Amino acid sequence: MEQRKITRSDLVSMFLRSNLQQASFNFERIHGLGFCYDMIPAIKRLYPLKEDQVAALRRHLVFFNTTPAVCGPVIGVTAAMEEARANGAEIDDGTINGIKVGLMGPLAGVGDPLVWGTLRPITAALGASLALSGNILGPLLFFFIFNAVRLAMKWYGLQLGFRKGVNIVSDMGGNLLQKTHRRRVDSRAVCDGRAGDQMDVNQRTVGGFTNACRRWCHRHHNRAEHPRPTLPWFAGARSDAADGSSAQQKN
Repeated sequence: MEQRKITRSDLVSMFLRSNLQQASFNFERIHGLGFCYDMIPAIKRLYPLKEDQVAALRRHLVFFNTTPAVCGPVIGVTAAMEEARANGAEIDDGTINGIKVGLMGPLAGVGDPLVWGTLRPITAALGASLALSGNILGPLLFFFIFNAVRLAMKWYGLQLGFRKGVNIVSDMGGNLLQKTHRRRVDSRAVCDGRAGDQMDVNQRTVGGFTNACRRWCHRHHNRAEHPRPTLPWFAGARSDAADGSSAQQKN
């Protein structure tokens, strides 16, 4: 039997497609359709028959949800399992979906704070420090650094997942996630200190505004010596109406 192999061009195509994973976001299967779209190059390479391609596509139209920037390992592992299945390995649909579910949770737990809670604030603080001084490179620096790191994480994760296959689960079960969490906390401390030096935030609390309104209402509505305030034009209209009514009574 001829061995069917996923080529590097297939991996590149899957990597590029993964950047559109949230284009079909929905609350039923989240990124499920996007993940299926990512797997199309591998499915076409491994399954020449249309019936097998349709079955493979349906296999990946299930619920999938993880941080898009760290979805590379899941795509790589799934592609490796599809390659092994196409070459005769006893891998059923439940095994493939089970590995996907087992990976997407831990990766989301690391990816959300790492990307949205660490990478983006750090790069935004660097860009803001330049933008506050009037340098147009501030937003450009934020855009390019953030996306360069994001794309590098995704490409490296995809290659790592494809190379290790299901063995990557043992790495996820070790102390890799704990090390990542400690590094995230250290980087957040540096980010907060840097942002505090560069930014001056003037914050008005909702409670202060509410208390001011309460005092104003008490002063103008609950004291007999202070009549209810009215607009000048409305007060004039009321006085004219009162004069007219008194004139009619005299007549």
